[in-house]
Amino acid sequence: VQLQASGGGVVQAGGSLRLSCTVSRSIFRLMSMGWSRQAPGKEREWVAGITSEGSTNYVDSVKGRFTISRDNAKNTVYLQMNSLQPEDTAVYYCNALLAGSWYWGQGTQVTVSS
Repeated sequence: VQLQASGGGVVQAGGSLRLSCTVSRSIFRLMSMGWSRQAPGKEREWVAGITSEGSTNYVDSVKGRFTISRDNAKNTVYLQMNSLQPEDTAVYYCNALLAGSWYWGQGTQVTVSS
């Protein structure tokens, strides 16, 4: 299973970005998907998740600002990030859970300037 993330970049505080992660397998629809992030000098932090049925969860710090969604027809999960703040600066990773195994994509850098 390969995961390809994209959509990172540099944005000013208060701005928005949308991350995408495409999965190489058509069984994407069976996978729970998520996004994590790792800021410089910090441990990786889980940010948001979406089950195969579409139920979502978020870490408290992004609730109301970030939205995770999925398009099973495109084997893609999205992370819409609004009202970005400098503390959201990190490398963002998508991940997938299938049959008890985790799969990770390469990271995409998000930098929020103040």
